[in-house]
Amino acid sequence: MHQFLRTSALRLVTVAGTVVIFAGSLNILQPSAYGRNSAKARAITQQDWPAYNGNQNGDHYSSLAQINRSNIAKLKPAWVFDLKEAGGLQTNPLIIGRTMYAYTTTQTVLALDAVNGKKLWQFVPEQPSRQPARGLSYWTDGRTSILFAGMVSYLYALDPQTGRPISEFGEGGRIDLRKGLADPGVDYTKTFAAMTSPGTIYKDMIIVGFRAPETEPALRGDIRAFDVHTGALRWSFHTIPHPGEPGYSTWMPQSWKTSGSANNWAGMTLDQKRGILYVPTGSAVNDFYGFDRIGDDLYANTLLALDANTGKLIWHFQDVHHDIWDRDFPSPPALITVRSHGRSIDAVAQTSKQGFVFLFDRVTGKPLFSIQERPFPPSVVPGEKTSPTQPIPLAPAPYARQRLTADMLTTRTPEAHAWALDHFRTFVSDGQFVPFRVDKQTVVFPGFDGGAEWGGPGVDPHTGVIYINANDIAWTGGLTENKPGASLGETIYQSQCSVCHGADRQGSPPEFPSLAGVTDRFSNSAIGEILHRGRGRMPSFPNIDGTSEAALLNYLRTGGKETSDSSGHQQAKEVASTLEPLNGEAKYRFTGYRKFLDPDGYPAVRPPWGTLNAIDMNTGHYLWKIPLGSYPELAAAGMKNTGSENYGGPLVTAGGVVMIAATNFDRQIRAFNSSTGELLWSATLPYSGNATPATYMIDGRQYVVIAASGARDTKGPQGAAYVAFALPETDN
Repeated sequence: MHQFLRTSALRLVTVAGTVVIFAGSLNILQPSAYGRNSAKARAITQQDWPAYNGNQNGDHYSSLAQINRSNIAKLKPAWVFDLKEAGGLQTNPLIIGRTMYAYTTTQTVLALDAVNGKKLWQFVPEQPSRQPARGLSYWTDGRTSILFAGMVSYLYALDPQTGRPISEFGEGGRIDLRKGLADPGVDYTKTFAAMTSPGTIYKDMIIVGFRAPETEPALRGDIRAFDVHTGALRWSFHTIPHPGEPGYSTWMPQSWKTSGSANNWAGMTLDQKRGILYVPTGSAVNDFYGFDRIGDDLYANTLLALDANTGKLIWHFQDVHHDIWDRDFPSPPALITVRSHGRSIDAVAQTSKQGFVFLFDRVTGKPLFSIQERPFPPSVVPGEKTSPTQPIPLAPAPYARQRLTADMLTTRTPEAHAWALDHFRTFVSDGQFVPFRVDKQTVVFPGFDGGAEWGGPGVDPHTGVIYINANDIAWTGGLTENKPGASLGETIYQSQCSVCHGADRQGSPPEFPSLAGVTDRFSNSAIGEILHRGRGRMPSFPNIDGTSEAALLNYLRTGGKETSDSSGHQQAKEVASTLEPLNGEAKYRFTGYRKFLDPDGYPAVRPPWGTLNAIDMNTGHYLWKIPLGSYPELAAAGMKNTGSENYGGPLVTAGGVVMIAATNFDRQIRAFNSSTGELLWSATLPYSGNATPATYMIDGRQYVVIAASGARDTKGPQGAAYVAFALPETDN
């Protein structure tokens, strides 16, 4: 069963292309200090992984040390649970007692025996969906327990012993997240909200955000707390302020009615002792043309510090004013304690897509490294008004490159370089926060996915070191005139679909697949199912049904070559009026996400294309920086250590190791020396481990488990599984 899992220990002396930066010495424990034979290690026989990413403080850290630098080379597969289904799997599972709680790729909730991977029960939702599901939440008062699972627009409360819904919660065991967010008179069932990341437990409340569309119509991104027993609303924070609330003047009048999103999709972090909730928010719609939301747009693109008891604002920091680049915060922040100005300070660290990490005093919000408001060029697009300045931290240095120049283009082959240079000459490329232009592509570097992404960083609480995996490739974007469609189907496509799949339906595979010929590959019913349930990055579109759905399918089938008539034009106008912002028709629309790849599908910039970074947050200096990931076929041809795109975060342990999978194409899970970046161990997974590992101990044996799936590598094996590792039982 484990023949696909190959393990190897590797000591690195030098690595071609690796940049290793040392910034002085840290008081970092050596492996002998926490070996499995120490008295402290022997005393631990049971340890859970009770919350998303291990703790509600967002640090991805475990105090377990049975697996450590001295023995990790012996790590072997312990069990594999094959889901026997394809799709994306991004779950960081919970382990409570002897049970692991996780999702399948279709959002079925599983309970597995965490010792051997055998299934104990499953809960199948009424409407299976391939939306991302990154984790679950667990509440207990020591007598009773509740497992919370987000399934598309619903939050379920389940009995952890049986998987059955708890009928007293909400309506028959669930609440509809869309309720209360739409304006009166709007059919909320025609809107979309999905819990990509799990809710945060505080006292007897579960606090949630949700994922929203990138285009109109989109629900307002309120942060809400619900009673864990009844599902009743306890408090709500308006991320798009209502009249009389702070921040209202940073929008156009009535934006709280006409705009949407500014939502928390990435998850939250909690300072349990102080009762402070840290909430990173996303951008407002429309993402790339903000003519109907002129102003800084608080509290979009903002790190909020809220009183977890009441939802009242304590402090905030907005990292992008009036965002038109989709530069939302991608992950929960991490709580960390650092030495600053001669004293110990409890801080919160927030990573960004731009490649910045911001550090604040946890209580006051005061930056611990200086942040400058720097000027950036204005938009030349009619109706748009960008902010004259944006905040830039002076330290630490960015962990991803900031400006693409011609000398940074790929040299993989002469042909690839010539192609990249020809295309680059047509782009606008001048660094961060350059406004998009009409009918011209602008480089976004690092790309729309970052920089940092949803996996989030890991932290060693004993040293103040943060570990950040990052993408380092270029994308482009632009605007084009929003001309009326020749048919109802084209109008719907350009308004709802082109932002991801492009005006020409070519997409940017594999994340945004081409829709050219899609009706030859899928039946109408299969396309309709994806349309109404979503899949992967694609949200559902419950507002497209009946005549609208038929028209869209016809457009996808014909590519706009169908015959239209006056009634079709009239229908298109009527539908457009329901899709456009209430402040008027958008004159321009986004041309679609475009990843800058060469004709062979590799990044059109020089490596590294993905990195793992260790930063001492006491000083802001890098300890080390290494490429993360590879393309197996390039490595076989001698082009090694390129790094690759990576999704999912690191696990940091008291054993002195950083474990991470995340990479898209090589199917590796790796363990590094947390002090030096030396590769200590790796194993080949059945599929890519685009998730964050979890670790736990049962009966004195430490396990590491990772979710693996094939969705991000369409040329690789397809499927999904949970894979657990442990030391041989004779070594425990």
